[in-house]
Amino acid sequence: MGDITDDLVKVYADSDALAQADLVRRGEVSALELVETAIHLVEQIDPKLNAVVLRTFDLARATAAEPGEGPFAGVPFLLKNLGSMWKGTPLTFGLAYTKDFVCDTDSEMSRRMRAAGLAVIGRSNTPEYGWSITTEPRLYGPTINPWNPSVTAGGSSGGAAAAVAARIVPIAEASDGGGSIRVPASCCGVVGLKPSRGRVTYGPDDADIWFGSIYALCNARTVRDTAAFLDAVAGTVPGDPYNPPRPERSWSALLADRPRKLRIGFTLTAPWGEPFAPDVKAAVLDAARLFESLGHDVEEYAFKLDLEAAWWRYNDIIAVETAGEFDRLAEAVGRPVGEADLAPFNWSMLRHAATLSATHYSASIAAIRKAGQQIALELAPFDVFVTPTLTQTPRPPGYWSMEDGDRERYLARWSDAAFMFTFNISGCPPCRCRWR
Repeated sequence: MGDITDDLVKVYADSDALAQADLVRRGEVSALELVETAIHLVEQIDPKLNAVVLRTFDLARATAAEPGEGPFAGVPFLLKNLGSMWKGTPLTFGLAYTKDFVCDTDSEMSRRMRAAGLAVIGRSNTPEYGWSITTEPRLYGPTINPWNPSVTAGGSSGGAAAAVAARIVPIAEASDGGGSIRVPASCCGVVGLKPSRGRVTYGPDDADIWFGSIYALCNARTVRDTAAFLDAVAGTVPGDPYNPPRPERSWSALLADRPRKLRIGFTLTAPWGEPFAPDVKAAVLDAARLFESLGHDVEEYAFKLDLEAAWWRYNDIIAVETAGEFDRLAEAVGRPVGEADLAPFNWSMLRHAATLSATHYSASIAAIRKAGQQIALELAPFDVFVTPTLTQTPRPPGYWSMEDGDRERYLARWSDAAFMFTFNISGCPPCRCRWR
């Protein structure tokens, strides 16, 4: 096609994903024009942003040629460079060790995204193998926060959130094992929902990951895009261990309902680490006052559960699960991973896993399941519970660098995100829109 016009870029940037699909449906723009605009923006913006690390432009153009009738037909989209299998696409997990890996199958979620009509222009930047709330892998370098380069874009879905905030794409895949959808959404000012446990299947290659504590969905510009994306990808496959009930109506339709009077809890108490930063405390109080002004019952509450103890138990599980995942990757790569292949923190996790007995691992699983139960019991009186995504305002680049090989010191810095893993282990569905 010809040059991308300023008018087309403006229409593209001003439209969320559903609006873009509607433009295609009405014939006001073509799906190929949307895709070429996204490619143009990648080429113009991403050299500074570093959000898109793998490009699949030909795949996107092929989708745009026959966009179908899905709710996102022809809409440019980014896969995350971690976990998601889309047949024929490269997937490196942010590692030079797996730089030649190409997906040979589709996950069920990918099949549903394809059916929705999304045009995949590439994969977004992630930290090395994902266990970080910043996005600064050795292989690709850091993703820059498009609003303020002096603070992190967040992680592990930092590339996704930054690309959405910069209007490269209106929506991008994201996943979350300890805040990885919500933290970058908060840092970059976009929408990030961690859905309920089991809402989106791990199948068909996996039945369970981290005992139901990994969640996949998206970072998006708008709540309505998030709801429509959930409508498109939610659901189980036979044999899934988690089967949450699905509402009778779509999540998109439910957005139109006026909420009943709710009992809303909020907290001003950090589970451990530093007290809330003044700006964070003010934002929580502003939200509480807003809910009260809308007629809801609002109550302050502090967790009784020792969340710090649960955090360390959770990381025992993650260390062992990660070691198992690298054993499986070794079959695809043709050799075991070595110390030189990994950032020091990731290597420290594999070393820690080797020190844990089967009985210790089992005890950690039991402790996390009990903690998840206690969280749900404590929050049962509330319809909604409000916490900050981060107890501090976003940290500068390098603060959560995985070049720190001291496992305990590195993980202690996650106290900022103490409320994030809380909802991974409990299975509850929190979200984050904007911290500002």
